[in-house]
Amino acid sequence: MDIVVSPLASYLLAAIHFCGLIAALHAVFTVRTSQGALAWAISLFFMPYLTLLPYLVFGRSNFDAYVTARREADTEMHTAMSKLDWRPWVEEAVSASELPGYKQLRALPRLGDMPCLANNHVALLINGEATFAAIFSALASAQKVILIQFFIVKDDDLGRRLRDVLLERAAAGVSVYFLYDGIGCHALSQRYIDSLRKGGVQMHAFPTGGGILNRFQLNFRNHRKIVVIDGERGFVGGHNVGDEYLGKKPPLSPWRDTHIEINGPVVACLQESFAEDWFWSTRQLPKLLLADVFSTDGVMCKLITSGPADPDETCSLMFVEAVQSAKERIWITSPYFIPDESLVTALRLAVIRGVDVRILIPSRRDHRIVFAASNLYAFEAVRAGVRVFRYQPGFIHQKVMLIDDCASAVGSANLDNRSFRLNFELTLLTIDNDFAAEVEKMLLEDFSQSIEIRIEDRKHIHRLQKLGMRIARLLSPIL
Repeated sequence: MDIVVSPLASYLLAAIHFCGLIAALHAVFTVRTSQGALAWAISLFFMPYLTLLPYLVFGRSNFDAYVTARREADTEMHTAMSKLDWRPWVEEAVSASELPGYKQLRALPRLGDMPCLANNHVALLINGEATFAAIFSALASAQKVILIQFFIVKDDDLGRRLRDVLLERAAAGVSVYFLYDGIGCHALSQRYIDSLRKGGVQMHAFPTGGGILNRFQLNFRNHRKIVVIDGERGFVGGHNVGDEYLGKKPPLSPWRDTHIEINGPVVACLQESFAEDWFWSTRQLPKLLLADVFSTDGVMCKLITSGPADPDETCSLMFVEAVQSAKERIWITSPYFIPDESLVTALRLAVIRGVDVRILIPSRRDHRIVFAASNLYAFEAVRAGVRVFRYQPGFIHQKVMLIDDCASAVGSANLDNRSFRLNFELTLLTIDNDFAAEVEKMLLEDFSQSIEIRIEDRKHIHRLQKLGMRIARLLSPIL
């Protein structure tokens, strides 16, 4: 029996294929990486029925209008901030180039716009209990201003604890500025948001885009986690706000994550990062405070902010330069391991130089396709001489680097294309031997609870799983 296709259906099919061809050409000219451009172009050309709509939503990562608007907003913000005489402490800080470890890290301390500052005090916060105990204690002591920003906030026990302490401080006259990501908090109830706003908390979603052509743009997410109290105490790291970050949500529990508490001049940089995002969301400056007195001793820190509006791909360069600057070891832990070509090359060269290169990733998955792609990259890294470990007790979500004995980094950036080029991220680089020793101790404990991947382990993977890993790798540049 012959199948009759109506003229309208024929025109519709032809239109979809034509749009797929146009979108494929658009991807070739606009997607930042060759891998991403190839993945989008092939899928749009051969499978427009499946990929055209996802490309409209998730593609167009180098959307010029968004990037230009963000850069203009940052310029406006810094112009407004210049009237506040915001950086008097820079001239008083110890010259970074004179401190041990600075020159060894080469370009790493120079990435981004923030200065590298001495005389800070930092504390490692391991897992959710320690992190949120410190954050809630600091919030309860706030007298003037609270700046708070998270990618994910949930209306569960932990989220309600946060809400209650913010409402209590707002009622006491503290100015509270709360920024959340609209995509990460898509499930956050309006009731939760309204209760905070009615209680005096200034709460806004980070906008992913605007305008008719960009109303579906979901790529530019703000993945940063920031808490600043009275301009003196700051917190950054990998935790979001939800019960799973306290290890209360199987099957991923116990949850393994790391945050860091900061006191010192670099807290001003943390406020400046928050001010950029707040100004982009509201076109207003939050209230900013500069501590009257800073310690005359402490460690050197550098806040590395990154995002799609950067002139350079700051986050990708950060990982590549960290690997290239390592002389003895580079240990990296990340929940997702989907490196680009430049990072793969840097890792291979580090192995050839004799550097102890280790990657720590989860043994449990929270995203099926990302986990499959990570598996393939992990085996290829092992073949190149990189030691790759899978954390066994639960899901490991921390984003930590250890470079030789002199430097460490804790922040929000993952080892994947989304963090490299699409998300707004934040990493605190600390240049200090004693603090690096604390990070080493923490990571050695993590490695002791992990299983190292061997190249022969691949023989035990089913052929269908291998095929799935290959397909996931094709999609990895656009995940």
